[in-house]
Amino acid sequence: MIGTGIVAGAFMDLIGNGIDKSRKRSVIRKYSVVLEVIGWIIIGCASFYVLFIVRDGAWRMYDPFAQVSGLLLYATIFHRPFRFLGRVVHLLVIRPIVFVILLAVRIIRVIVTMVIKLLRVLSAPFVYLYNKVYSSLFQTTEK
Repeated sequence: MIGTGIVAGAFMDLIGNGIDKSRKRSVIRKYSVVLEVIGWIIIGCASFYVLFIVRDGAWRMYDPFAQVSGLLLYATIFHRPFRFLGRVVHLLVIRPIVFVILLAVRIIRVIVTMVIKLLRVLSAPFVYLYNKVYSSLFQTTEK
């Protein structure tokens, strides 16, 4: 149960950092309390799942103390290594994936823009002829 406390501390630290790093007027900041409550609910469900797997769901009196001990252990000892590991994962995994996705979106956007411009250039004579014919079709020639 101490391990679930450590993981809970890391998870809540992750949520807190995500909220802190978001922009002032973002949706994440607006619903930060809701996100933290959902985080605590997820932690509670995960803790019960661990209890269910390890001890068939038997809750003992020292389990909350063990979880609080794990939270305090995270805050004192494991805080810096987890943050460092998070920065490494962000730099080595998340940023390259985001870069590849943004690069693909930009390439697709350029291709679509070029196709639209090509279609405009190719259809320009037909649009011109249509406008000339259309305007002369509905003119009245009465005198």
